[in-house]
Parts: sequence; structure tokens; C-alpha cells
Amino acid sequence: MSSTITHIGFADESHWNTGRFRSIGMVTLALNCLEVMERDVRRLLKESQVGEFKWKNLDGAKERFAAEKLCQFAIEKACAGQLRADVLVWDIEDSRHKIQRRDDIANLQRMYYHVFRKVLRTRWPHDSIWRLHPDEHTAMDWNTVEDCLGFVASRAVIECSLFTEGKFRIRLRQEFGLEEIRPAVSGECPLLQVADLFAGLAVFSRVKFNEYSAWLRSTNAQTSLFSSECVPQAISASTRERCQVLRELDGMCKARKLGVSLKRNRGLRTLNPENPLNFWLYEPQHDLDKAPTRGWAKRKVLRSKNALT
Repeated sequence: MSSTITHIGFADESHWNTGRFRSIGMVTLALNCLEVMERDVRRLLKESQVGEFKWKNLDGAKERFAAEKLCQFAIEKACAGQLRADVLVWDIEDSRHKIQRRDDIANLQRMYYHVFRKVLRTRWPHDSIWRLHPDEHTAMDWNTVEDCLGFVASRAVIECSLFTEGKFRIRLRQEFGLEEIRPAVSGECPLLQVADLFAGLAVFSRVKFNEYSAWLRSTNAQTSLFSSECVPQAISASTRERCQVLRELDGMCKARKLGVSLKRNRGLRTLNPENPLNFWLYEPQHDLDKAPTRGWAKRKVLRSKNALT
């Protein structure tokens, strides 16, 4: 018999297997707020004449207006304590990920674990019962995935995965109160579109930081017309539209004192993870913190069987 759901989350990934920076965005809220928030987001999208917002489709003014309205909506609800948006970004050039035969799907699995650990139990009441709606196009197979973390180090002692000897779903229920995982169609879940927006913005802010800085200088009315710095790099129309969204988000965060840095870290990053709009960059925890490699799960099972003989 399943428990009564009290909270709900919507999760989406951006560039999980392409480019230097990848991300998971998750929007979380109490279930009793869901109906009103979905109605509000649908209204905002309708006002912008956008049927379904997708970051990858943001290449014109119509989508930009929708993105800015979604940012404003999310920030207002977050500041009111009704919603959180958390985005985890990882860099495949760091010491954890820059390895041969890296298994990006298994690594994505571990990154989801970190999001769950930091958000579901830490940022909401500990007794919350969760339903998660990942985007249906996720690379994760939530029905068959096992063994999430791999090896972790604690006080110089190597321990087995937190999920060893147990099905992934069972452990998620035990550790995080995650009762249901129900992949969803983005067009039918307005808040999944908000998760997509923030996941996309987080990656864009790092990948395109130089272009954003050049664009920002070129649009600054205080910059001298004849300054060499005012000449922008050649950027695409879609990049210009996305730069405008990023600038608007940065301004909103500063106005609300949300502690979200952009320039200091050459990308979006929240200094205090307790803040309701939280962008954080995964940093390797120790020398043995390495991304899983292809064939890792099979080798681990064989080692476990050999230890029993």
C-alpha cells in the first residue's frame, strides 16, 4: 500500500551526454500548490503564444518573452516559500569526469542521486512523501536501474555503494521518501518546462559565458561607442535571445537578493544552497571520486560474487 503523496518534483536534463557542461534541473513543491501553479504557468505561456516551452527551441522573441515570464513566476513563488528550483551542473573536464571509457548514463544516475540527497530530504520536511515526474525522454530507465553510487570514500575508508544489494526504487523510497517515479510528457506538465528552462540556462551560462560577456558590453549604454570592448563577437540570433533571458534572470536574482552569482564563477552559481533558487557545480569530493566507466557494474557484481566463494 503506497503512502499519501505530499510533495512533487519535476526533473529534466540538459546536454547530459554532449558538451563540456551537463545539468539536471529539478523543480519541487508541495502537492497542494500544484494545481494553482500549473494554471498560472499555462496562462503565462498562452500570453506569450507558446504552446510548450523548450529551451532548445528558444530562438526568437516569442520564446524569450515566455522564458522571462517563467523566470519571474518561479522566482516569485520561490521567494514566497512555495517552490524550489535546484540545478546541478557537472564539468566533464574536471578530475572526476576526465577519464577514459566514462559511462555517461551511469554517471547521470549518480548525479540524480546527489540531487535527491541535497533536495528531497534536506530542503523540505524530512517526512515528505514524493512523486517525481522526470521528462519522458530522459536517458534513465527508472524501471530497471540498480546500484546508484558506486564506491565512495569516507575517512579514508572505501565503502560500497549506498545502493548495494538493493533495487534502485526501493532504496529511493527508503532514503528519500520517493514513493512514485512517473515519467511525464513535457507539454502536459508546465512545471517540467520550468525545470527544462533552468537546466538549459545553467549550461548556457557556462558554455556561452564569453559570448554573453561580449554581448552585455555591446548593449551597455555606458560603453563608449569607440571602445574596442564594445564590438561584440559574432553570435547567433538564438544566442542573443538567450543572453537576454540570462541578463533578466541575473537582474531578478539580484533584486530579490537570492545570492545567485554569474560573473564571479563564469556561470550561474548560488552561494548559499539553502536559497530557493540553487545552482551548484559538482566538485570532486576526494581523489577516489571518479565517474563510472563502461562495464563498471558488471565488474562490481563479479567482485561481489568472488568475495562470497
